[in-house]
Amino acid sequence: MATDLKRIGERARKEPNLAFTSLYHHIADVDNLRACYHQLKADKARGVDGVSKEEYGKNLEENLQLLSEMLSRMGYRPQPSLRSYIPKPGSDRKRPLGISSFEDKLVELSVKRTLELIYEEAFEDVSYGYRPGRSQHQCLDALGRTIQQERVSYVVEADIKGFFDNVNHAWMIKFLEHRIGDQRVLRLITRMLKSGIIEDGLVKASERGTPQGSILSPLLSNIYLHYVLDLWFCRRIMKQSRGEAYYFRFADDFLACFQYKSDAESFERRLMVRLEGFNLALSPEKTQSIEFGRFARENAQKRGGKPKEFTFLGFTHYCGKTRYGKFKVKRRTSRKKFGESLRNFTEWAERARRYLTKGEMLRKAKTRLCSTYQHHATRILFKWINRKSQRRSYTWEGFNRALDWVKWPKPNIRKDLNPFRRAEAI
Repeated sequence: MATDLKRIGERARKEPNLAFTSLYHHIADVDNLRACYHQLKADKARGVDGVSKEEYGKNLEENLQLLSEMLSRMGYRPQPSLRSYIPKPGSDRKRPLGISSFEDKLVELSVKRTLELIYEEAFEDVSYGYRPGRSQHQCLDALGRTIQQERVSYVVEADIKGFFDNVNHAWMIKFLEHRIGDQRVLRLITRMLKSGIIEDGLVKASERGTPQGSILSPLLSNIYLHYVLDLWFCRRIMKQSRGEAYYFRFADDFLACFQYKSDAESFERRLMVRLEGFNLALSPEKTQSIEFGRFARENAQKRGGKPKEFTFLGFTHYCGKTRYGKFKVKRRTSRKKFGESLRNFTEWAERARRYLTKGEMLRKAKTRLCSTYQHHATRILFKWINRKSQRRSYTWEGFNRALDWVKWPKPNIRKDLNPFRRAEAI
Protein backbone atom coordinates (compact mmCIF):
# COMPACT_ATOMS: atom_id res chain seq x y z
CA MET A 1 0.00 0.00 0.00
CA ALA A 2 2.80 2.42 0.88
CA THR A 3 4.42 1.72 -2.49
CA ASP A 4 1.14 2.39 -4.33
CA LEU A 5 0.73 5.72 -2.55
CA LYS A 6 4.31 6.66 -3.41
CA ARG A 7 3.58 6.02 -7.08
CA ILE A 8 0.77 8.59 -6.93
CA GLY A 9 3.25 11.30 -5.94
CA GLU A 10 5.73 10.24 -8.63
CA ARG A 11 3.04 10.35 -11.33
CA ALA A 12 1.75 13.72 -10.09
CA ARG A 13 5.26 15.12 -10.46
CA LYS A 14 5.77 13.74 -13.97
CA GLU A 15 2.28 14.69 -15.24
CA PRO A 16 1.35 18.07 -13.71
CA ASN A 17 -1.91 18.35 -15.70
CA LEU A 18 -3.17 14.84 -15.00
CA ALA A 19 -6.55 14.37 -13.28
CA PHE A 20 -6.38 11.10 -11.30
CA THR A 21 -9.38 8.88 -12.05
CA SER A 22 -8.59 5.93 -9.75
CA LEU A 23 -7.92 7.01 -6.17
CA TYR A 24 -10.88 5.90 -4.09
CA HIS A 25 -9.66 2.36 -3.49
CA HIS A 26 -6.61 3.79 -1.69
CA ILE A 27 -8.88 5.66 0.74
CA ALA A 28 -11.03 2.58 1.43
CA ASP A 29 -8.08 0.20 1.75
CA VAL A 30 -7.89 -1.56 5.14
CA ASP A 31 -4.10 -1.24 5.33
CA ASN A 32 -4.32 2.50 4.76
CA LEU A 33 -7.06 2.84 7.39
CA ARG A 34 -4.98 0.79 9.85
CA ALA A 35 -1.98 3.07 9.27
CA CYS A 36 -4.25 6.05 9.93
CA TYR A 37 -5.43 4.49 13.19
CA HIS A 38 -1.87 4.13 14.46
CA GLN A 39 -1.04 7.67 13.34
CA LEU A 40 -3.89 9.29 15.29
CA LYS A 41 -3.08 10.50 18.80
CA ALA A 42 -4.95 8.96 21.71
CA ASP A 43 -5.48 12.15 23.71
CA LYS A 44 -7.58 14.04 21.15
CA ALA A 45 -11.07 15.34 22.00
CA ARG A 46 -13.98 13.00 21.29
CA GLY A 47 -16.67 13.76 18.75
CA VAL A 48 -20.43 13.21 18.86
CA ASP A 49 -20.00 9.43 19.13
CA GLY A 50 -17.95 9.75 22.32
CA VAL A 51 -15.58 7.01 21.11
CA SER A 52 -11.89 7.21 22.00
CA LYS A 53 -8.98 5.62 20.16
CA GLU A 54 -8.62 3.03 22.92
CA GLU A 55 -12.29 2.00 22.71
CA TYR A 56 -12.21 1.79 18.90
CA GLY A 57 -9.06 -0.31 19.08
CA LYS A 58 -10.62 -3.04 21.23
CA ASN A 59 -12.15 -4.55 18.07
CA LEU A 60 -9.79 -2.82 15.66
CA GLU A 61 -9.67 -5.30 12.77
CA GLU A 62 -13.42 -5.86 12.80
CA ASN A 63 -14.11 -2.11 12.93
CA LEU A 64 -11.65 -1.36 10.12
CA GLN A 65 -13.12 -4.09 7.93
CA LEU A 66 -16.65 -2.77 8.41
CA LEU A 67 -15.49 0.79 7.70
CA SER A 68 -13.66 -0.32 4.56
CA GLU A 69 -16.76 -2.15 3.30
CA MET A 70 -18.98 0.89 3.97
CA LEU A 71 -16.58 3.12 2.08
CA SER A 72 -16.30 0.68 -0.83
CA ARG A 73 -20.06 0.57 -1.40
CA MET A 74 -20.38 4.35 -0.83
CA GLY A 75 -22.50 3.67 2.25
CA TYR A 76 -20.30 5.74 4.56
CA ARG A 77 -21.74 9.06 5.73
CA PRO A 78 -19.81 11.35 8.08
CA GLN A 79 -21.45 12.36 11.36
CA PRO A 80 -21.91 16.03 12.24
CA SER A 81 -18.89 17.67 13.88
CA LEU A 82 -19.21 18.57 17.55
CA ARG A 83 -18.95 22.33 18.01
CA SER A 84 -16.39 23.50 20.56
CA TYR A 85 -14.89 26.91 21.29
CA ILE A 86 -11.38 27.94 22.29
CA PRO A 87 -10.12 31.43 23.27
CA LYS A 88 -9.03 33.63 20.39
CA PRO A 89 -5.74 35.45 21.17
CA GLY A 90 -6.16 39.20 21.62
CA SER A 91 -9.95 39.08 21.40
CA ASP A 92 -12.97 38.56 23.63
CA ARG A 93 -14.43 36.31 20.95
CA LYS A 94 -13.79 32.58 20.79
CA ARG A 95 -12.61 30.52 17.85
CA PRO A 96 -15.09 27.78 16.79
CA LEU A 97 -13.77 24.26 16.27
CA GLY A 98 -15.44 21.24 14.75
CA ILE A 99 -14.51 17.93 16.43
CA SER A 100 -15.06 14.87 14.26
CA SER A 101 -16.06 11.44 15.54
CA PHE A 102 -13.19 8.94 15.74
CA GLU A 103 -14.20 6.99 12.65
CA ASP A 104 -14.58 10.22 10.69
CA LYS A 105 -11.05 11.17 11.76
CA LEU A 106 -9.79 7.92 10.28
CA VAL A 107 -11.46 8.64 6.94
CA GLU A 108 -10.31 12.27 6.93
CA LEU A 109 -6.72 11.17 7.50
CA SER A 110 -7.00 8.50 4.80
CA VAL A 111 -8.22 11.11 2.29
CA LYS A 112 -5.47 13.50 3.38
CA ARG A 113 -2.73 10.88 3.02
CA THR A 114 -3.90 10.12 -0.51
CA LEU A 115 -4.50 13.66 -1.83
CA GLU A 116 -1.49 15.25 -0.15
CA LEU A 117 0.85 13.28 -2.41
CA ILE A 118 -0.76 14.88 -5.47
CA TYR A 119 -0.98 18.43 -4.20
CA GLU A 120 2.49 18.60 -2.68
CA GLU A 121 3.74 18.35 -6.26
CA ALA A 122 1.35 21.11 -7.36
CA PHE A 123 1.65 23.69 -4.56
CA GLU A 124 3.82 26.75 -5.06
CA ASP A 125 6.92 27.37 -2.92
CA VAL A 126 5.29 30.53 -1.53
CA SER A 127 2.95 28.56 0.78
CA TYR A 128 4.26 27.15 4.06
CA GLY A 129 1.31 26.29 6.32
CA TYR A 130 0.36 22.70 7.22
CA ARG A 131 2.67 21.13 4.65
CA PRO A 132 5.13 18.27 5.25
CA GLY A 133 8.65 19.54 5.95
CA ARG A 134 7.55 23.19 6.07
CA SER A 135 7.06 25.48 9.05
CA GLN A 136 6.37 29.05 10.13
CA HIS A 137 10.08 29.43 10.92
CA GLN A 138 10.95 28.74 7.29
CA CYS A 139 8.33 31.27 6.19
CA LEU A 140 9.72 33.95 8.54
CA ASP A 141 13.24 33.12 7.42
CA ALA A 142 12.37 33.52 3.73
CA LEU A 143 10.49 36.75 4.45
CA GLY A 144 13.43 38.25 6.38
CA ARG A 145 15.93 37.31 3.71
CA THR A 146 13.75 38.72 0.94
CA ILE A 147 13.19 42.10 2.60
CA GLN A 148 16.88 42.48 3.44
CA GLN A 149 18.39 41.20 0.19
CA GLU A 150 15.87 42.17 -2.49
CA ARG A 151 14.43 45.49 -3.62
CA VAL A 152 11.53 45.70 -1.22
CA SER A 153 10.14 49.08 -0.16
CA TYR A 154 6.45 48.35 0.50
CA VAL A 155 4.57 45.58 2.28
CA VAL A 156 0.86 44.79 1.92
CA GLU A 157 -0.48 43.10 5.04
CA ALA A 158 -3.86 41.43 4.44
CA ASP A 159 -6.37 39.37 6.40
CA ILE A 160 -9.28 37.31 5.05
CA LYS A 161 -12.41 37.74 7.13
CA GLY A 162 -13.55 34.39 8.56
CA PHE A 163 -11.85 32.34 5.86
CA PHE A 164 -12.61 28.85 7.22
CA ASP A 165 -16.27 29.76 7.73
CA ASN A 166 -16.70 31.09 4.20
CA VAL A 167 -15.05 28.56 1.90
CA ASN A 168 -17.48 28.09 -0.98
CA HIS A 169 -18.25 24.38 -1.50
CA ALA A 170 -18.97 24.69 -5.23
CA TRP A 171 -15.65 26.44 -5.87
CA MET A 172 -13.87 23.89 -3.66
CA ILE A 173 -15.11 21.01 -5.81
CA LYS A 174 -14.23 22.89 -9.04
CA PHE A 175 -10.68 23.37 -7.78
CA LEU A 176 -10.39 19.69 -6.82
CA GLU A 177 -11.58 18.60 -10.26
CA HIS A 178 -8.38 19.98 -11.81
CA ARG A 179 -6.42 17.05 -10.32
CA ILE A 180 -9.09 14.65 -9.00
CA GLY A 181 -11.07 12.87 -11.71
CA ASP A 182 -12.42 10.12 -9.42
CA GLN A 183 -16.04 11.10 -8.81
CA ARG A 184 -16.27 8.88 -5.72
CA VAL A 185 -13.54 10.92 -4.01
CA LEU A 186 -15.31 14.18 -4.88
CA ARG A 187 -18.62 12.77 -3.59
CA LEU A 188 -16.97 11.72 -0.33
CA ILE A 189 -15.41 15.16 0.20
CA THR A 190 -18.77 16.81 -0.57
CA ARG A 191 -20.39 14.67 2.13
CA MET A 192 -17.67 15.72 4.58
CA LEU A 193 -18.13 19.39 3.78
CA LYS A 194 -21.91 19.16 4.18
CA SER A 195 -22.00 16.85 7.23
CA GLY A 196 -23.04 19.73 9.48
CA ILE A 197 -22.30 20.91 13.01
CA ILE A 198 -24.01 19.81 16.21
CA GLU A 199 -24.24 22.52 18.87
CA ASP A 200 -26.46 22.57 21.97
CA GLY A 201 -28.04 19.32 20.79
CA LEU A 202 -29.11 20.80 17.43
CA VAL A 203 -27.65 19.86 14.04
CA LYS A 204 -26.94 22.77 11.70
CA ALA A 205 -26.46 22.11 8.00
CA SER A 206 -23.16 23.20 6.41
CA GLU A 207 -23.80 25.26 3.29
CA ARG A 208 -20.32 26.77 3.26
CA GLY A 209 -17.03 26.60 5.15
CA THR A 210 -14.74 23.85 6.31
CA PRO A 211 -14.56 23.30 10.09
CA GLN A 212 -11.36 24.21 11.88
CA GLY A 213 -10.24 21.19 13.85
CA SER A 214 -10.90 18.74 11.03
CA ILE A 215 -7.85 16.72 9.92
CA LEU A 216 -8.67 17.36 6.26
CA SER A 217 -9.47 21.06 6.65
CA PRO A 218 -5.86 22.39 6.43
CA LEU A 219 -5.24 20.55 3.14
CA LEU A 220 -8.56 21.70 1.65
CA SER A 221 -7.85 25.30 2.68
CA ASN A 222 -4.42 25.11 1.04
CA ILE A 223 -5.99 23.80 -2.16
CA TYR A 224 -8.60 26.57 -2.15
CA LEU A 225 -6.04 29.35 -1.60
CA HIS A 226 -3.61 27.76 -4.05
CA TYR A 227 -6.06 28.56 -6.84
CA VAL A 228 -7.49 31.78 -5.40
CA LEU A 229 -4.21 33.45 -4.37
CA ASP A 230 -0.96 31.56 -4.96
CA LEU A 231 -1.25 30.91 -8.69
CA TRP A 232 -2.84 34.32 -9.27
CA PHE A 233 0.05 36.14 -7.60
CA CYS A 234 2.83 34.03 -9.14
CA ARG A 235 1.43 34.03 -12.68
CA ARG A 236 -0.31 37.39 -12.86
CA ILE A 237 0.73 39.89 -10.19
CA MET A 238 4.47 39.19 -10.35
CA LYS A 239 4.55 39.38 -14.14
CA GLN A 240 2.39 42.51 -14.35
CA SER A 241 4.21 44.48 -11.63
CA ARG A 242 6.53 47.29 -12.71
CA GLY A 243 9.17 46.26 -10.16
CA GLU A 244 10.01 43.25 -8.00
CA ALA A 245 7.17 41.49 -6.17
CA TYR A 246 7.16 38.71 -3.55
CA TYR A 247 4.48 36.80 -1.67
CA PHE A 248 4.33 34.61 1.45
CA ARG A 249 1.41 32.57 2.79
CA PHE A 250 0.97 30.44 5.89
CA ALA A 251 -2.53 28.89 5.90
CA ASP A 252 -4.89 31.90 5.56
CA ASP A 253 -2.27 34.46 6.72
CA PHE A 254 -0.41 36.11 3.86
CA LEU A 255 1.41 39.26 2.82
CA ALA A 256 3.09 40.66 -0.28
CA CYS A 257 6.25 42.74 -0.75
CA PHE A 258 6.83 45.23 -3.58
CA GLN A 259 9.55 47.48 -4.90
CA TYR A 260 7.18 50.28 -5.93
CA LYS A 261 4.29 51.94 -4.12
CA SER A 262 2.08 51.89 -7.25
CA ASP A 263 2.41 48.08 -7.46
CA ALA A 264 1.49 47.69 -3.79
CA GLU A 265 -1.58 49.91 -4.13
CA SER A 266 -2.65 48.16 -7.32
CA PHE A 267 -2.34 44.74 -5.66
CA GLU A 268 -4.45 45.86 -2.68
CA ARG A 269 -7.25 47.04 -5.00
CA ARG A 270 -7.12 43.94 -7.20
CA LEU A 271 -6.96 41.64 -4.17
CA MET A 272 -10.33 42.87 -2.91
CA VAL A 273 -11.98 42.16 -6.27
CA ARG A 274 -10.23 38.80 -6.58
CA LEU A 275 -11.47 37.56 -3.21
CA GLU A 276 -15.02 38.75 -3.82
CA GLY A 277 -15.11 36.53 -6.91
CA PHE A 278 -14.65 33.50 -4.67
CA ASN A 279 -17.08 34.53 -1.90
CA LEU A 280 -14.33 35.87 0.38
CA ALA A 281 -13.67 39.34 1.79
CA LEU A 282 -10.83 41.29 3.38
CA SER A 283 -10.95 42.60 6.97
CA PRO A 284 -10.51 46.37 6.37
CA GLU A 285 -9.09 46.99 9.85
CA LYS A 286 -6.39 44.32 9.37
CA THR A 287 -5.41 45.18 5.80
CA GLN A 288 -2.88 47.88 5.01
CA SER A 289 -0.11 48.90 2.63
CA ILE A 290 2.94 50.35 4.39
CA GLU A 291 6.38 51.60 3.48
CA PHE A 292 8.88 49.08 4.81
CA GLY A 293 12.48 48.41 3.89
CA ARG A 294 15.93 49.91 3.82
CA PHE A 295 14.69 53.47 3.13
CA ALA A 296 11.56 53.45 5.33
CA ARG A 297 13.21 54.81 8.49
CA GLU A 298 14.97 57.64 6.69
CA ASN A 299 11.84 58.65 4.76
CA ALA A 300 9.67 58.52 7.89
CA GLN A 301 12.12 60.73 9.80
CA LYS A 302 12.02 63.31 6.99
CA ARG A 303 8.25 63.45 7.52
CA GLY A 304 8.75 63.78 11.26
CA GLY A 305 7.44 60.31 12.09
CA LYS A 306 8.50 56.73 12.67
CA PRO A 307 8.54 53.84 10.19
CA LYS A 308 5.47 51.64 10.36
CA GLU A 309 5.44 48.03 11.54
CA PHE A 310 3.52 44.93 10.48
CA THR A 311 2.56 41.72 12.27
CA PHE A 312 2.89 38.30 10.67
CA LEU A 313 2.77 34.83 12.26
CA GLY A 314 2.75 36.19 15.81
CA PHE A 315 5.74 38.53 15.37
CA THR A 316 5.82 42.29 14.94
CA HIS A 317 8.35 43.19 12.23
CA TYR A 318 10.03 46.59 12.35
CA CYS A 319 12.87 48.44 10.63
CA GLY A 320 16.08 48.24 12.64
CA LYS A 321 19.84 48.55 12.20
CA THR A 322 22.84 46.32 12.66
CA ARG A 323 25.71 47.38 14.90
CA TYR A 324 27.31 48.83 11.77
CA GLY A 325 24.28 50.97 10.91
CA LYS A 326 23.01 48.77 8.07
CA PHE A 327 19.29 48.10 7.57
CA LYS A 328 17.96 45.01 9.32
CA VAL A 329 14.52 43.44 9.73
CA LYS A 330 13.92 43.02 13.44
CA ARG A 331 11.16 41.11 15.22
CA ARG A 332 9.54 40.97 18.60
CA THR A 333 6.67 38.89 19.89
CA SER A 334 3.36 40.50 18.99
CA ARG A 335 2.04 42.49 21.95
CA LYS A 336 -1.37 40.93 21.41
CA LYS A 337 0.03 37.38 21.57
CA PHE A 338 2.33 38.21 24.46
CA GLY A 339 -0.45 39.84 26.49
CA GLU A 340 -2.79 36.92 25.83
CA SER A 341 -0.16 34.43 27.04
CA LEU A 342 0.34 36.37 30.27
CA ARG A 343 -3.42 36.67 30.84
CA ASN A 344 -3.81 32.93 30.40
CA PHE A 345 -0.95 32.29 32.82
CA THR A 346 -2.49 34.69 35.37
CA GLU A 347 -5.85 32.90 35.15
CA TRP A 348 -4.14 29.53 35.59
CA ALA A 349 -2.09 30.68 38.60
CA GLU A 350 -5.19 32.18 40.25
CA ARG A 351 -7.11 28.91 39.86
CA ALA A 352 -4.19 26.60 40.67
CA ARG A 353 -3.46 28.15 44.07
CA ARG A 354 -6.85 26.82 45.27
CA TYR A 355 -6.13 23.13 44.66
CA LEU A 356 -2.35 22.68 44.21
CA THR A 357 0.39 22.78 46.81
CA LYS A 358 3.16 25.36 46.42
CA GLY A 359 5.53 22.68 45.14
CA GLU A 360 2.98 21.40 42.60
CA MET A 361 2.35 24.94 41.38
CA LEU A 362 6.05 25.48 40.82
CA ARG A 363 6.51 22.16 39.04
CA LYS A 364 3.48 22.59 36.74
CA ALA A 365 4.44 26.18 35.91
CA LYS A 366 7.90 25.06 34.82
CA THR A 367 7.68 25.40 31.05
CA ARG A 368 10.05 26.67 28.40
CA LEU A 369 9.69 30.46 28.37
CA CYS A 370 11.46 33.30 26.60
CA SER A 371 13.31 35.76 28.87
CA THR A 372 10.70 38.54 28.94
CA TYR A 373 7.80 36.13 29.29
CA GLN A 374 9.69 34.22 32.00
CA HIS A 375 10.27 37.44 33.94
CA HIS A 376 6.57 38.34 33.96
CA ALA A 377 5.40 34.76 34.54
CA THR A 378 7.75 34.43 37.54
CA ARG A 379 6.31 37.58 39.11
CA ILE A 380 2.74 36.35 38.48
CA LEU A 381 3.56 33.02 40.12
CA PHE A 382 5.15 34.80 43.13
CA LYS A 383 1.98 36.88 43.57
CA TRP A 384 -0.51 34.01 43.50
CA ILE A 385 1.53 31.56 45.55
CA ASN A 386 1.69 34.24 48.26
CA ARG A 387 -2.10 34.45 48.17
CA LYS A 388 -2.63 30.82 49.04
CA SER A 389 -3.16 31.89 52.65
CA GLN A 390 -3.38 35.06 54.67
CA ARG A 391 0.22 34.69 55.75
CA ARG A 392 2.86 35.51 53.15
CA SER A 393 4.42 32.25 51.89
CA TYR A 394 7.65 33.57 50.38
CA THR A 395 10.05 36.46 50.35
CA TRP A 396 11.82 36.92 47.03
CA GLU A 397 14.93 35.28 48.50
CA GLY A 398 12.95 32.22 49.60
CA PHE A 399 11.01 32.15 46.33
CA ASN A 400 14.23 32.10 44.30
CA ARG A 401 15.49 29.16 46.40
CA ALA A 402 12.20 27.36 45.63
CA LEU A 403 12.70 28.05 41.91
CA ASP A 404 16.18 26.51 42.13
CA TRP A 405 14.62 23.52 43.87
CA VAL A 406 12.26 22.82 40.95
CA LYS A 407 15.03 23.65 38.44
CA TRP A 408 13.14 26.66 37.06
CA PRO A 409 14.14 26.93 33.38
CA LYS A 410 16.34 29.60 31.92
CA PRO A 411 15.63 30.97 28.42
CA ASN A 412 16.95 28.68 25.72
CA ILE A 413 16.99 29.73 22.05
CA ARG A 414 15.39 26.92 20.05
CA LYS A 415 15.18 28.73 16.73
CA ASP A 416 17.28 31.71 15.66
CA LEU A 417 15.02 34.01 13.64
CA ASN A 418 17.90 36.10 12.31
CA PRO A 419 17.89 35.12 8.61
CA PHE A 420 21.66 35.60 8.36
CA ARG A 421 22.77 33.79 11.48
CA ARG A 422 22.53 30.05 11.62
CA ALA A 423 23.43 29.15 15.21
CA GLU A 424 20.93 26.57 16.38
CA ALA A 425 20.82 25.92 20.12
CA ILE A 426 22.17 22.50 21.01
